Amino acid sequence: MNSIKALALDIDGVLTDGCVWWGPTGEEWRRFSFRDIMAVSLACKSGLQVALITGEAPPQADQFAKKFGLEHVYKGCKDKTVALRHFADSCGFALEELAFMGDDINDVPAMELCGLPAAPADAHDAAKAVARLVTTRKGGRGAVRELVDHLLPSHLCRSRSYP
Repeated sequence: MNSIKALALDIDGVLTDGCVWWGPTGEEWRRFSFRDIMAVSLACKSGLQVALITGEAPPQADQFAKKFGLEHVYKGCKDKTVALRHFADSCGFALEELAFMGDDINDVPAMELCGLPAAPADAHDAAKAVARLVTTRKGGRGAVRELVDHLLPSHLCRSRSYP
């Protein structure tokens, strides 16, 4: 796990529970877990590069990226391998140095490219089949935190004083 220098995350089903609430005028709402928010904060503060790669184009992706100063946000990706390659190239990392967490069949090709493919506990069987790490927690319920806990030294994830 020490060779992982960057983390790419799907949004729906990974950072969220995969559900969308539609408001009466068509607005979409997504729910994020503070466990996963803390995980992204810890990852960024530890020096990991973090990207969001999603097949949708939710405004929450931009809000999330702004909160953490994420430079790499790929929305509306129908081929997530293109985004993952661009992310690796722009950061100067080999694909083997990236972890990617996905939850469904559209994530599998990108998962197969990276050094550490990961999936939440409630991911589709196809995603879990290619994952080297399947978390015990579900998407939007701490799965990203569990992945980050595996990636970072334990004192960064569990101490009261984090960077």
